Amino acid sequence: MRRVIGYVPQLVSADGAPTGYENLLIFAKLYDIPRAERGDRIGEALTFMGLGEVRDKMVREYSGGMIRRLEIAESMLHRPPVLFLDEPTVGLDPAAREAVWERVADLRTRYGTTIVFTTHLMEEADHLCTRLAILRRGRVVASGTPRDLKAEIGPGTTMDDVFIHFAGAEAGGAYRETSQVRRTAQRLE
Repeated sequence: MRRVIGYVPQLVSADGAPTGYENLLIFAKLYDIPRAERGDRIGEALTFMGLGEVRDKMVREYSGGMIRRLEIAESMLHRPPVLFLDEPTVGLDPAAREAVWERVADLRTRYGTTIVFTTHLMEEADHLCTRLAILRRGRVVASGTPRDLKAEIGPGTTMDDVFIHFAGAEAGGAYRETSQVRRTAQRLE
């Protein structure tokens, strides 16, 4: 099962002491990538994620966006057909968030990877998802394309409106509060 799934947790998972290259080497060994392929795969992953120039820097010197891209590189090193991303852009500034999503879109295009991610940023879901599901208390309450879900509510509907409609009033209040807190936190970073 480990070979078909890549996973990037919400919290930082990359080790700060080794370099970016060394972090990927550890993952290459964990995923039993043949020794003869490791160097090429690591170099390709670093370049693809825009980290080639910082490959020999310790990860603790990376920015938040660079760390996230390294974590995605780690999760994709073994080229799994499915990648799970848990809130991959929380805490990232807009430029870093955009860089992460460009790389994720490239993974989908280049390798045909199916990407499943969680987010509370509905504009992100609207822009990036071909299909999405809205959960309420652990159950799917709506699913479909962003366009179809918005059309179901009515003209001029945003994905925020869709979420509030399907998740319910009490979830909407918590959502609005959480969303506002995170937007404020991102502006302060």
